[in-house]
Amino acid sequence: QVQLVESGGGLVQPGESLQLSCAASRNIFSIYTMGWYRQAPGKQRDLVATITSGTRINYTDSVRGRFTISRDGAKNTVNLQMNSLKPEDTAVYYCYARFLGGDYWGQGTQVTVSS
Repeated sequence: QVQLVESGGGLVQPGESLQLSCAASRNIFSIYTMGWYRQAPGKQRDLVATITSGTRINYTDSVRGRFTISRDGAKNTVNLQMNSLKPEDTAVYYCYARFLGGDYWGQGTQVTVSS
């Protein structure tokens, strides 16, 4: 099993930045795929970005060029740097891990972009 704990959400104005972090209970390099999803009110949970242990990275089109996913081995975290935030980025952001055929989720962290 994998436990995931997110941090770093908050309220920001359009154009500002936030960094989300996801701490994992296992060595992040032992987990094949980790990433971030988000869910806005009344909508389904959608992929934001993923990173594999082989460093393959995937972004959804709406965040490519603004968001950057990375792994910090020293802190055992997967981070999401979000720049040039827009109101449509407002959502609960969930950390995700796929480990030994199972899917694991964090509890979510709220990101609100509003003036």
